[in-house]
Amino acid sequence: MSEIVLLSDPRIHAVPVKECGEPLVDLRAMEVVRVDERLADPEGLFAHVRLSVADRLVAAQTQLPRELRLLVVEGFRPAALQRSYFEESVAAHLAEHPGWDGHQAYLEASRYVSPPDVAPHVSGGAVDLTLCTASGVELPMGTQVNATPPESDEACHTAYPGISPEARRNRDTLGAVLTALGFVNYPTEWWHWSYGDRYWAFVTGARSAKYGMSDGPPAS
Repeated sequence: MSEIVLLSDPRIHAVPVKECGEPLVDLRAMEVVRVDERLADPEGLFAHVRLSVADRLVAAQTQLPRELRLLVVEGFRPAALQRSYFEESVAAHLAEHPGWDGHQAYLEASRYVSPPDVAPHVSGGAVDLTLCTASGVELPMGTQVNATPPESDEACHTAYPGISPEARRNRDTLGAVLTALGFVNYPTEWWHWSYGDRYWAFVTGARSAKYGMSDGPPAS
């Protein structure tokens, strides 16, 4: 299995950002892509992504078999919320492993929760998504979206070999259309794909990221 580069890796932090200034757009205004409400916030920030990300999701949908739909669970995430998630994860690891120091807990937390300063979701360039039928029934993917390793025995890893043949086909279908449109996957989370952020730049060899930390969509 190839090396898994974590978002805490210094090489990700070292990627420069040349902010392109693209706006965040609301995917709920685009009928082609379905948006799930399970992580909805009162302001609807979860349904926003950068314009080029939205365009690529629309294009990806057109490449899927006619009976399948992309189902977006979460896009943009405010920096304060990301920081809260990360700090909670670090604290949980320290509580579970009293002998660990803060750095060790930081590294372990970053396997599944992005450090806020490099988090793809806070840039508006990341999206968590799955597949569903035209009637809205989610396809088997091996785990639920946002499953953790203790819950899934690492079946949340995109390349995990122990999932069913049906789940593998579904992951491969999702991955094929998203990869073709320029997205990259975070390999510990089959549902997490991004474009334009620092992780994307590192994986693709781009000289800089297109998107830095976003303040969110303009107030309406």
